Amino acid sequence: MRALPQAVRYEIGYALYFAQIGDKHPKAKPLKGHSGAGVLEIVEDHDGNTYRAVYTVRFHEALYVLHVFQKKAKRGIATPAKELALIQRRLALAEARHRQENQTNG
Repeated sequence: MRALPQAVRYEIGYALYFAQIGDKHPKAKPLKGHSGAGVLEIVEDHDGNTYRAVYTVRFHEALYVLHVFQKKAKRGIATPAKELALIQRRLALAEARHRQENQTNG
């Protein structure tokens, strides 16, 4: 996230703060292709570029930011397959970590 423009970092950070306190920022929308509202994305336009942050609130104890990136594809608004695959892998890692922590602490 540090590589993003300051205004974008602020907006995404503010939206993530909403998630941390159990609320949903108006710009946060369910990521298409994921059932339910457990995986959300924030889309921020700045200076002619589009930036996205994808996170999950599936776990009560933790918020996992799965991916933050600048959308570079010029065709359509859909999230590129390469980015979706990375998000899916990171979501699986977050789920495994969450299960492991619950086994250790529970």
